[in-house]
Amino acid sequence: MSNSQSLVCLLVVASLAIGCAESASIPTSPSSAGGSLTLTTEQLAGTWKLVFLQSAGQVEEATPSGATYTLTFDNGRLSTRADCNMCSGAFELSGSTLKAGPALACTRAACPTMAFESVYTRLLSGESTVTMTDGTLVLSSARGVLKFVR
Repeated sequence: MSNSQSLVCLLVVASLAIGCAESASIPTSPSSAGGSLTLTTEQLAGTWKLVFLQSAGQVEEATPSGATYTLTFDNGRLSTRADCNMCSGAFELSGSTLKAGPALACTRAACPTMAFESVYTRLLSGESTVTMTDGTLVLSSARGVLKFVR
């Protein structure tokens, strides 16, 4: 191989290496699109409708047809409708970390979606990373993910 071919080959490899290194972006929160990684309780305030949940290592499960799952934030408290049951408790928001509980008080009626409800309340309780983008709220933790919309 001639020196000019070797040089061209070296430049191509170097360009690819630099391009790949630059494409390995630093992970950011989807909420950074709004300009801030820190959320406020005012941004969370109001009612959110559950779209799906996903336990860690499992597939997404859409909210069961005909069931209502909502999450409402108001004055330092959260309440949630889990089909025919209601839960409430305190929450804390620090930056992008939401802590629901330490325990949520829930009614215990036998709803038709009890298995889904059990997973939902388990994912909701405790600490989660919260991101908000374009009317979508996502709570994620080692337990799994909850996705809500306004």
